[in-house]
Amino acid sequence: MHPADDAERHAHALSRVYDSVLAGVGGEPRPVISESWYRSLAARVDPEQREAPVVYEASEVVDLRDAHPLASVLPMLRETLVSIADEAMHVMIITDADGYVLWCEGEAEIRRAADRVHLTEGAQWSESASGTNAMGTALALGKPVTVHSAEHLVRAYHGWTCAASPVRDPDTGRVLGVVDISGPLRTVHPAMGALVSAAARLAEGQLQVRVATRDERLRARNMRHLTALRGEPGALLSPTGRVLATEPLGTLPARVAVDSDRLVLPDGRVGVLEPLAEGYLLRVPRAGAPARMPLLSLTFLGTEHPTAVLDGREMPLSTRHAEILTALTLHPAGLTAEQLALRLYGERGNPTTVRAEMHRLRAQLGEGVLPTRPYRLRAEVRGDFVAVREAVRGGDVAAAAARYRGALLPRSEAPVVCEEREDLLAAVRRAVISRGDGETLWEFTRTDDGRDDAEALERLVHALPLGDLRQELVTGQLRRALAAD
Repeated sequence: MHPADDAERHAHALSRVYDSVLAGVGGEPRPVISESWYRSLAARVDPEQREAPVVYEASEVVDLRDAHPLASVLPMLRETLVSIADEAMHVMIITDADGYVLWCEGEAEIRRAADRVHLTEGAQWSESASGTNAMGTALALGKPVTVHSAEHLVRAYHGWTCAASPVRDPDTGRVLGVVDISGPLRTVHPAMGALVSAAARLAEGQLQVRVATRDERLRARNMRHLTALRGEPGALLSPTGRVLATEPLGTLPARVAVDSDRLVLPDGRVGVLEPLAEGYLLRVPRAGAPARMPLLSLTFLGTEHPTAVLDGREMPLSTRHAEILTALTLHPAGLTAEQLALRLYGERGNPTTVRAEMHRLRAQLGEGVLPTRPYRLRAEVRGDFVAVREAVRGGDVAAAAARYRGALLPRSEAPVVCEEREDLLAAVRRAVISRGDGETLWEFTRTDDGRDDAEALERLVHALPLGDLRQELVTGQLRRALAAD
């Protein structure tokens, strides 16, 4: 079978799924598309809109291009993609991090077809503006995405297949924009996604070379400031907080927060940040003492990869260490090894095991943040699960629903976590269902805990205003939840 025939057959199958889902009579696209449809509909994108919104005039696009970091790698992307796109009757598109198209290049005939749906410079192709599409969905997820035909939420785009991959700043890790190849169904090729991803990685490689060059230049111009410390602990930092050179300082992460003039180091010492013409000088006065409590932020809801951020320094955590931090957050006065063992392991808990885990965790956080006798957190703790509970207690149901992203440490079986997880879900669910507001119910039923909650879905069906585009989707979701019961 010719690839074009196979693409057409696949497109017809996707179209049938599309019509079934929007009609509320069943069907389900692949998860990445289904979740994107939900996000797009929540943003009030109309599946029957004819074209993407054009936000910037041509003169404004020129200014945006000149200021954008991806302008420096445009020649490489052209060389890699445009000639292939011309031959395959595709266009190469580059957007910024908000989904605004900065460059759209390709053969004239395909450009004219792209213009008819505003697949052109100045248009916005984020999910919130244009619904499910490779560029917007890649930005939403931070990873490569290919969207075929009727996987687009907007019907007018069903004649297109698009593959996009984000390009990240090698300095900060933030997404700068996406590289995309889009074309009509008859010219689709299975290697589109791989080609776009390879081009994005090449772009990141070029950007990394530029970062390394800037770093070397900054070191050469500013090492005198570090030398002038005459043995006092310190470091030379990039403008974004990456550590470029140090005087004797002990353990220091690869990057530190530079949004304050003071910084708490892992061992509890306080450093002073001094702005330079380029970057910063970090000094640690020998007699210095902490001027404030360290800030410890915990992200534990709805994720299998819990993280902690201590004064701007991100630390991936094991499930066990996340459980310990949960227990200590819930008991700010502190817990003994015996009390922690009971809360982490139940009756089979062994204090010796707890002490070994605490030793490893203290090495990450610093002794000043995790003192002993009893074990406690010497820090200002901001946990996402704490924020949800405070919102419920304060009667702010909308904030509680928005912040509740899912179960607390879903992989954990520690008694202290299981108890808090159940209490938190029960509190949020009771508040959301009691209030009966459409938007809070919508937020709750997007989580894993609320997705199959028949009572919440039934209330949401009645709470959504007449004509709301989400009505049919929720009705189908409710039907499946009732069938599962």
